[in-house]
Amino acid sequence: MDKKFLNVIMLGFGFMFLFTAFQTMGNIEKTILESIANEDSNFNGDGYTSLAIIYAALAICNWLAPSAISICGPRGAMFIGSITYCLFMVSFLYPKTWLLYVASAVLGCGAALIWTGQGSYLSCCSNESNIARNSGVFWAMLQASMLMGNLFVFFQFQGKEQIDANTRHIVFTVLISVAIVGVIFLGLLRRVHHTFDDKERDREFDYDSNSNGIVGAFVKAIKLFFTRNMLLLCITFLYTGFELSFYSGVYGPSIGFTLKIGESAKQLVGLSGIAIGIGEIFGGILFGLLGSKTVKYGRDPIVIIGFIVHMFSFLLIYLNLPDDAPFKGTQEIGYFNPPIVWVALLCSLLLGFGDACFNTQIYSMLGGSFASNSVAAFAVFKFTQSIAAALSFMYSSHLGLHAQMSILLVFGIVGTISFCIVENSFKRDAAGRALNASSKNGADKLQVEVHSD
Repeated sequence: MDKKFLNVIMLGFGFMFLFTAFQTMGNIEKTILESIANEDSNFNGDGYTSLAIIYAALAICNWLAPSAISICGPRGAMFIGSITYCLFMVSFLYPKTWLLYVASAVLGCGAALIWTGQGSYLSCCSNESNIARNSGVFWAMLQASMLMGNLFVFFQFQGKEQIDANTRHIVFTVLISVAIVGVIFLGLLRRVHHTFDDKERDREFDYDSNSNGIVGAFVKAIKLFFTRNMLLLCITFLYTGFELSFYSGVYGPSIGFTLKIGESAKQLVGLSGIAIGIGEIFGGILFGLLGSKTVKYGRDPIVIIGFIVHMFSFLLIYLNLPDDAPFKGTQEIGYFNPPIVWVALLCSLLLGFGDACFNTQIYSMLGGSFASNSVAAFAVFKFTQSIAAALSFMYSSHLGLHAQMSILLVFGIVGTISFCIVENSFKRDAAGRALNASSKNGADKLQVEVHSD
């Protein structure tokens, strides 16, 4: 096995363990905090507010992440960022409203480091021919975290309408331990060098040894943000942020708050997370295996498939769940009476698969077509996505399910069109370069023949 591919596997294991803890916590946070508030009248922390703070801090700090990576490199950035995830988990052992929000802000800063560092490191381990495969494999390993953590929560929450303190402490302790394993994997990552073709000359790219400087890294990210292709892609990034917050923090609790589902409503929060994870993993493996095909035929067909899958899932959610499901326990129903459990879980599966369609192709594009500027590209991606996620979590406390899905519909349409425009732009550029190279080779061959005569 290629050494750089082994690095991708190590990176995948680090994120898999770390996000087993965090993604599980994000999925159950609203439900957990509701139980804490019922026991402690002094605690009024809100799950949506916490997640909004995380993504707002992540958006702001993303502009500083390239400068930080120019100092400590992608490996150091990921290690530092991973520690903030552990600190966030620990804060749940001592439920205080102010501590929850401070820990959320700290985590947001760390997330900017870990995700920008991850994008840079994945790009360093890849080239144009294998970036799609590596992105798919990494994404599948990352989303395996949705299975393990939520399966554990499913059994812990079994038969419970109220999540008691003892159950909460068991869940928090296990998730913290798993997060620490992820930190260890990221701390053991090896230094890599990346060689890419830039204007017909090879150049080594390694932030650990060849920094552009703090100011230079920041300026490069700003300049990239205002290019035509990146501005178009930002619309796609916004959509991924809206749907990320929806499937990771809104949809699961909405199932749990729909009391007409029956006594299993709280358990279904964990099962929903598992179904999302299965969809994500299937998408990651599928597009990892099809990496050579996507390079040949383009990334836009996969993104279009993801869009169609998401629109179908939104329609089913609209029919199956009541409009006030995101807020608190409700006796209301949607168009299906009573709400259908298998439809709720099918929607989770479709949300995960559609998300994998978008994200694997975005990672492939940023790590391949923007390889010479991958740190800045991933910083812009996470900034835009995080802005959308923060806004989504802020309006999730006020807008009903139907209004939220209307926003997703509009941005899904525009974001998919924008991605296809950029992808076709890269296709034309690649075809033009191939034609020029062919013409040059033909001219050189003709010149050699003339000289021979």
